[in-house]
Amino acid sequence: MLSAYIGSYLKDEIITEARIRNMVSFSRFLEMAAFSDGEMVNYSNIATDCGLSGNTVKEYFQILEETLTGRFLPSFQKKPKRRVILAPKFYFFNVGVANFLVKRGRIETGSEAFGKAFKHFIYQEIFAHSKYSDINYPVCYWRTASQLEVDFLLGDHEVAVEVKATDLATPRHYKGLKSFAEEYEVKKIILVTNDPHPRHVQDITILPCKNFLEQLWAGELIN
Repeated sequence: MLSAYIGSYLKDEIITEARIRNMVSFSRFLEMAAFSDGEMVNYSNIATDCGLSGNTVKEYFQILEETLTGRFLPSFQKKPKRRVILAPKFYFFNVGVANFLVKRGRIETGSEAFGKAFKHFIYQEIFAHSKYSDINYPVCYWRTASQLEVDFLLGDHEVAVEVKATDLATPRHYKGLKSFAEEYEVKKIILVTNDPHPRHVQDITILPCKNFLEQLWAGELIN
């Protein structure tokens, strides 16, 4: 089903509607974009891998955004005390589509692919909640040049969320959260994991995925 969907819509329909002349180059771009799913967008690197110009790659990403095939996650840039990364990240609208495009096959728990898919899934739920709840809060990410990072900031950095596909969270998993909280006022600091039970470490709430989603959709995290 995924193969048919990608072949008949993501490639054929988008190519027709956007009047893309080179189907081969767009198909190649689509696969390279999937490899960059959830990562910072580097137009130059993707252009080199696809044999396209940087401007063409930017146009193709814009087409994906306009056709709701994916969306950019902007970086947080509010009064930075540290040097921060400005480039946005890009997420496909569906984690299954992204996995199929890069031919990952079965994703095994504990693998790097599982970690990426887990984070993508949480992002999808956050984005969906923002829209379906009618709050329409913005979502962005924070990353410094020294590689401190917070995966998702909800609202006006009211909630900071880091996602780690680990069964036992340790201090190294929430280093970015602590660093962000040292610079900005945050109402809730959350680490989403596969830990068996919720717990608190100082100001950080560690939530298993199920508990996080229950609290998110119950309106307990942001309103």
